[in-house]
Amino acid sequence: MTEVAGQVLIDAARTAAANAHAPYSNFAVGAAVLLTDGSIVPGTNFENASYGLSLCAETVALAAVNVAGRLRDVVAIGIVGGMIRGDRIEGTAPIRPCGRCRQVLNEAAQVGGRDVLVYCGSATGDEIERHDLSDLIPYAFGPRDLGVVV
Repeated sequence: MTEVAGQVLIDAARTAAANAHAPYSNFAVGAAVLLTDGSIVPGTNFENASYGLSLCAETVALAAVNVAGRLRDVVAIGIVGGMIRGDRIEGTAPIRPCGRCRQVLNEAAQVGGRDVLVYCGSATGDEIERHDLSDLIPYAFGPRDLGVVV
């Protein structure tokens, strides 16, 4: 996968982050999932007044992928985030997926039989990190551990 593809995913994630529902943390996160056919599925964080019920951008995007019956087609994901300041999202540090999101990404990786690429960017910076999911969550628990053939 080219770095151009990583930049495309980061740009799509930035677009998604603009629609974040983050009135409590004021931290907007956007995600964009690349599928095997080149299509991109976005997601954004969706907070809830009952904080524990909030949804991460990555899981929102992956749920949309699953609704379309495409979970096994996940190739890569781009993630960005930053603080909401008025009508802008700011931050120059790359954002990485939380542990829960890494676990959910691992489900897609095992179902698809591939190591998903994870591109991490910021709301406004130019730096993009590229990780293999297996490096972000080594020894992950997944369907195979339950004897489920995927």
